[in-house]
Amino acid sequence: MSQSKNITWNSSKLTKSQRQERNNHKSLVVWLTGLSGSGKSTIANELEQQLFNMGQHVYVLDGDNIRFGINSDLGFSDADRKENIRRVAEVAKLFVDAGVIVIVAIISPFESGRQLARGKFEPGEFVEVFVDCPLDTCLERDPKGLYRKAVSGQINQFTGITSAYENPTRPEVIVQTAQLSVQECAAKVMACLNAKEMLTCER
Repeated sequence: MSQSKNITWNSSKLTKSQRQERNNHKSLVVWLTGLSGSGKSTIANELEQQLFNMGQHVYVLDGDNIRFGINSDLGFSDADRKENIRRVAEVAKLFVDAGVIVIVAIISPFESGRQLARGKFEPGEFVEVFVDCPLDTCLERDPKGLYRKAVSGQINQFTGITSAYENPTRPEVIVQTAQLSVQECAAKVMACLNAKEMLTCER
């Protein structure tokens, strides 16, 4: 519920369908969730490049990048994590309304938060991708050195160590990054989008 008073939604003369037709593809959000170090950002960047090369209008919303700006005031408490997801979902919704394919790469550890995000989109506009990677593998990779800090107690409320991660219950796609290459993971996501005819626009 908005806390702002005396506001009215300003409707555009253009519709989402018109923007999709101009872009020649449907707009949607591909929501990648998984532990830190599981490969979300790497897969997101690969997908963005492939879709861009196909002529699609696409943009990545990376969890770390969002925290530099829009969500710079949020910490990592459960409440702040939920608000982080809510804001990202609202931004993604604007991209979808603009006719763009938006790829979200964000830990989003709680099932309730991911369901809240899904609920902001129309049926068929939200594709959840579980970037499934064993914690041990993420610990070995530790590309940012965050797990080492979390294990040593330098970081509190770190997902997978001192804060829970709830596996998705019904994701559209599961990619296992300990077994598959980045290209193979991206191919699985692309296969899902193609099977659902999400990369074309009906005329």
